[in-house]
Amino acid sequence: MINTQTITRDTVIERSKELPGFPLAISQILTTLDDYEANLNVLAHHVKHDPVISARVLSLANIAATRTRQVSGISNIYTAISLIGIGKVREMTLVSSIADFSDIMAPALTPSFWQHSVAAGVCGEELARYTSAPVSPDAALIAGLLHDIGQLWLYRFDAETFHTCRSQALIQSIGIEQIEREHFGVDHAIIGGWLAEHWSLPANICAAIRYHHAPDSALDDTLIPLVHVAEVLSNALNLASGEHNLVNSISSAACEKIGLTFDADILPLFGRIEARSRHANVMFK
Repeated sequence: MINTQTITRDTVIERSKELPGFPLAISQILTTLDDYEANLNVLAHHVKHDPVISARVLSLANIAATRTRQVSGISNIYTAISLIGIGKVREMTLVSSIADFSDIMAPALTPSFWQHSVAAGVCGEELARYTSAPVSPDAALIAGLLHDIGQLWLYRFDAETFHTCRSQALIQSIGIEQIEREHFGVDHAIIGGWLAEHWSLPANICAAIRYHHAPDSALDDTLIPLVHVAEVLSNALNLASGEHNLVNSISSAACEKIGLTFDADILPLFGRIEARSRHANVMFK
């Protein structure tokens, strides 16, 4: 158990040395996004060394080949990626890497935590494609998947107090971040931002994690309000189907910043988000 009176950035970074290393594949993917060949090589290398992802990629490639009347029995990873599409394989690799990392950090918390993380990630990715906001769908996916990473840190080092916070938030019907600040002095969003900086993630992803509960104070980077809206929508759509799935308030300024209007035209977006998040949770369960 940690000393709840002394949770500072230095404390978080020092204790993070006891955590598993942040997935190298994610850092490599982020640094090669704008270079197709380099990104393809990174993905192929990771897929080859991950039997679970490799099996899924080859299976999907053979299904695609059958549908397009191409030769079946594909066993080459590069051919498989070309058939499925580098974007789809990149998404599978990112989700799988973060899923494994989360499971190692806090296996007892993972099921409900992971369902919510996937829902927020998929929601962010779809919002980035739906709105006119200048946000990379890949960055939105990663930021959504990692937005609550600070909760894993809190659970890992003080599970008892963490569960107390969740229970109080449910009973009082308020945001868990408020209760966390009462017990720890900081909330999981700030801790997550510190961790992301420590892992040398891009500055906009670090900021999106840190301010996902307080986007109005950091609207300059569009990824921040987008991730905030993604999390609120994932809760409102009940995509995680959990007892801790509280619908918190949504920032009107964040919606305006990403150009999101809630009218009849948005309903197909909700359908895509729901279908994709449930599919991803089944695939990486």
